[in-house]
Formats: sequence, structure tokens, C-alpha cells
Amino acid sequence: MSTLPIGDYALLSDCRSAALVSRDGSVDWLCFPRFDAPSVFARLLDADAGHFSVRPAGQARTARRYVDQTMALETTFTTATGTVVLTDALAVGRNDRGHELGAGSPGVLLRRLACTEGTVELEVAYAPRPEYGLIHPILTPVEGGLGARGGAEVLVLSPPVALEVEGATASARLTLRAGESAAFALAHASTWEAPPAAWPQDEIARRLDDTVEGWRSWSAMHQAYEGPWRELVHHSGRVLQALTFEPTGAIVAAPTTSLPEAVGGERNWDYRYTWVRDASLTMEALWVAACPDEANKFFAFLAGAAASQLHGGSDLQIMFGVGGERDLTERELPHLRGWRDSWPVRVGNGAWSQRQLDVYGELLGAAQRLVE
Repeated sequence: MSTLPIGDYALLSDCRSAALVSRDGSVDWLCFPRFDAPSVFARLLDADAGHFSVRPAGQARTARRYVDQTMALETTFTTATGTVVLTDALAVGRNDRGHELGAGSPGVLLRRLACTEGTVELEVAYAPRPEYGLIHPILTPVEGGLGARGGAEVLVLSPPVALEVEGATASARLTLRAGESAAFALAHASTWEAPPAAWPQDEIARRLDDTVEGWRSWSAMHQAYEGPWRELVHHSGRVLQALTFEPTGAIVAAPTTSLPEAVGGERNWDYRYTWVRDASLTMEALWVAACPDEANKFFAFLAGAAASQLHGGSDLQIMFGVGGERDLTERELPHLRGWRDSWPVRVGNGAWSQRQLDVYGELLGAAQRLVE
């Protein structure tokens, strides 16, 4: 499992799914193709549950920031011999702009290295473990890359160098000199779909640049707030957008499961769902940090999900899946140790069947915010 503080992870999103990247360049959480899908990488919850790391081979100082007005992450590694910048993003659809951000997201993780000074030796470790670490996929060469097949998942990694495969793990070393770059793309498909093609280096660079422009177009359209804490408000607006499942407008409470309230405790819940009780506060935040379009889409999702229960005579459900699903039955994953041994690890959330009368007021409060 990861022993890093949760705050050492940065969020990537394509407005359909999410990844968490550690300070040392390791993707320790990633779910394809939506937030609540089984993970491909889950080292956040268990050392053997998969990761994808790209980092200097030796000691390095690390600095991180989000590329201006985006959710693309820039990590700068400074070693004794040089400096390299790693830029990470989940690709949005080609030319997705403004309100269409995420509409065509292909389900691809992008990682680009650029050496800005001296020489840096880097090490790569790629260990996909679909279905929350249950599957050790078969890794086989494909044209231009490395395929991984197991369970319902097909993954294709497009690397800049040949990888050495040992079992279900691949690794490599590469050296970059000032002015040189190298990029990776990890694409996902289901077994019943056509397998994704590997991307050449120039295509990865174009799609990463296009993703950055997509996020900037969304920020330019939405973030007119000029009051106190301006930059934090703007970033919060982008995070809300990053937690939005674009096809429906649903907003997840968190992109992860089973991160505990207290280390070693048992209050480890799956928060990759939408809670009605959060609606009025979320609507208020969208009104300030984004724009009415996102607020309207979010409320339309909530209203549609709630309306489906009217004729059954049941109470208003307190939470829904990002597609509007009602049955969120909870189960434990006993093969995972949990973050810092905080067990059990759970998927699904048993609270979906609870009766909480405050949700009526929360939903009405959200509706009132829309008409003000």
C-alpha cells in the first residue's frame, strides 16, 4: 500500500474518470472508463494493486504545479546532473472546448517528459492490475507498443523505448539530455471493443497540448469570479469540473474509495457517487466558481434520478451512481490491505438504502438556487 500522505497526491481527470499521481511520479490510482469502474492501478490501497511510475533513477528534488488554468499536472525533478519536467493528463476529446470538455474523452492517460537542463536518467515501472488488483494481465508486444489483456480490460501502452517484461510487470531505463523529450500514452478498451492502437510520439504531444487547451477554454468561459481568494476559487471550480461525469452532469463526492477518516480505522467508504444532500452546497459553489450551465446540468441529473422513484411510493434515495444507478450495494475487497492498513476496503456504498428526510429540503434548496 502507499504510505504517502493523501495530500501528496494530485488529481487528473478527463471528466469521466480520474487518476491520482504521487509526488515521485507514480500513478497509484486510475479507473477506466468512469469514476466508479474497477481500478487499473490501486497501489494507493495495496502495494500489489498496480502502479505506473516514471521518475529519475536517483535522488531528486521535486516541485509540482498545475499548468495554468488546467488540470494537467507538471512535476519538475531536479537531480545532481540535470532537470526534467513530467507533464501528466487524462486526455479529453480532440477539440473538446468549453461546455463540451470531456464529451469525447477517449480513456487515455498521457505522460510527457522534457529535459530542460543537463542529463537525467529515468526509470519506468508499469504494473497494470485490473479489477482492483485481482488480475495480473498478460503483457504482449503490439505494433508500436505493449498490450495488456485480462478480465474485461484491454490496455495498450505506447512507450518511447522498448520495455523489458517480467510476468505482468514491464520496466525500462532511458536517458534524456537538454532539449530532448519522451512520452507515454496508456489507452483503454473493453474486450468486446476494437483494441486501441498505439500512439506515436507526435500524436501524444498533440493530444496533450490539445487537452491543455481544452481545459483553458473551459476556464476562460467559466471563471469570471474576481473576489477574495480568486485563484483558490478558480481552482476549486476546475476541481468540481474534474469530478463531473460529463455524459450525465453527475458530480462525485470523491474520485476514490476507502480512504479512511482516521489511519487504521474502519470508516472507509466509497465516495465515487453523487449525494443529494450535497446538492444545494454544490449548486452554490458552481454558481460562484463555474457558471449556470454546469449547475443546470447537475440539477437535471438529480431531478431525473429522483423522479424515477415517484411512482414507486418509496422515499427519495439519498445518493445515486454517476449514470443514475440506484442499486449501489456495498461489498468488501479482502485481498486489499487498505491505505496504511486501514481495512476493510469497500466498493459500493450501503448508505444508498438509508432513509434520510433532509434530502427533500436539500433538493428543493438546489431548485430554489436555480430560479434566483
